[in-house]
Amino acid sequence: MFDALRMSLNATAVFGFILYIAVAALLFALFQFVYTRLTPHKEFELIRGNNPAAAVALGGSLIGFALPASSIISYSVSVLDFVVWVFIAGVVQLLAFFVTSRVLKGLSARIAQGELAAAIYAASVAISVGFLNSACMTPST
Repeated sequence: MFDALRMSLNATAVFGFILYIAVAALLFALFQFVYTRLTPHKEFELIRGNNPAAAVALGGSLIGFALPASSIISYSVSVLDFVVWVFIAGVVQLLAFFVTSRVLKGLSARIAQGELAAAIYAASVAISVGFLNSACMTPST
């Protein structure tokens, strides 16, 4: 039992975990920062004001970002490889929001007004795009 534990918790594995989780957390925070600056509504202000629509929409975009990021970690060959593909995943999520805002006119204003239907649709698109993005970011063999 201790041999198996020692093998799985060797210094290289622990260092790799720490490195990837730190980079992933940094990129997650960076995506959230960029996303909330590029969307017309002020997510955190709305969330602090108890606007569930803003929380649902932002939460969906974060899940939509984290899905491919987790897949990328599984398949990346280096931290640089991970960073490049996560950047692409973030761009795809931003595009998903902007396309959704074209399909659903006034999306940002509707989220700011607390319209849950619009927020749920936006979150659903973001999560769906995240799943598709995740599936596409696997090695082709």
